Amino acid sequence: MKRIVVLVSGNGSNLQAILDACQQGRINGSVAAVFSNKADAFGLERAREAGVPAHALAASQFADREAFDRQLMLEIDAYAPDLVVLAGYMRILSPAFVQRYAGRMLNIHPSLLPKYPGLHTHRQAIENGDDEHGTSVHFVTEELDGGPVILQAKVPVFSEDTEADVTARVQHQEHAIYPLVVSWFVEGRLAMRDDSAWLDGQPLPAEGHAFE
Repeated sequence: MKRIVVLVSGNGSNLQAILDACQQGRINGSVAAVFSNKADAFGLERAREAGVPAHALAASQFADREAFDRQLMLEIDAYAPDLVVLAGYMRILSPAFVQRYAGRMLNIHPSLLPKYPGLHTHRQAIENGDDEHGTSVHFVTEELDGGPVILQAKVPVFSEDTEADVTARVQHQEHAIYPLVVSWFVEGRLAMRDDSAWLDGQPLPAEGHAFE
């Protein structure tokens, strides 16, 4: 059974979706450990409730990002993960960290990449009058939110929507597509080759696999 390590910074609702999918057998793997850069992240509580080891590292204890990431890599590697999953992890990763887990690290980003990398994506979608928004699961590369897209889910944006409305609509989709992509990876169906995402031996288009 494949081993998954999840990194969180906050509530951890995508972590919960992955934990549930593992428990229900929709992912043929298990979450071996959860790490956070915030000791009070609710995602750590979710891990403990599921009987999963939960660890916090404070950036203030380290001289720089590289030192923090070196320690994090050591602690992650103790669990020998097949896959590293970023689920709302809000630190920019050092090049060494990205290279260490290249091809076996996933992230979910709340926009239809390459649109709106970075923060405040829902706000930007509303302010720009977009009628469509969504979320993307992608492989992690050194380019922020720039790795090859695996799967996207779209949601409508209505004129009267608040940021909270759009957030809720997007998260509902995230909780469906992230466990699905994790399952593809642990089943050996998904890989990163030549800076592209491949599913079932075929390269995916730039927007990833079509999700209906």
